[in-house]
Amino acid sequence: MKVLLLADVKGQGKKDQIVDVSDGYARNFLLPKKLAVIADAKAVNEAKNKEASKKHKLDVEKKNAQDIAEKLEHIVLRFLYAAGPDKRLYGSVTSKEIAEMLKKEHGIEIDKRKITLSEPIKSFGSFRAEVRLFSDVTGTIHIEVAGKE
Repeated sequence: MKVLLLADVKGQGKKDQIVDVSDGYARNFLLPKKLAVIADAKAVNEAKNKEASKKHKLDVEKKNAQDIAEKLEHIVLRFLYAAGPDKRLYGSVTSKEIAEMLKKEHGIEIDKRKITLSEPIKSFGSFRAEVRLFSDVTGTIHIEVAGKE
């Protein structure tokens, strides 16, 4: 009997998969526990629509991530910090501060955990930070750190 799984079933398959199981297993276990429904035309069509919807949503998210990555290439964030006589900052520029400045100055909201710095920024100069926007989409933020006068 062909059934559409409504939840992950160990040894059978994942949610929204159509699998072929024995009649007794379907009638006595899967159907009464609401783990599956009989794979009729309506159920199969709903599963296909759900899969298409999920794919479309992922495509839209990826496109948005690519647009943000393109915007980030043209953005330069400037930080002003006080430093000691050896030109080392009191503290450092963190990913949290980078995310806050992006939101405040450019209206781009990025989670601080998605910003990766190759090394902590503790001196004056120009730096780059990688941003993971989607599974295979990354952007680069240009950062300049200068001293307060």
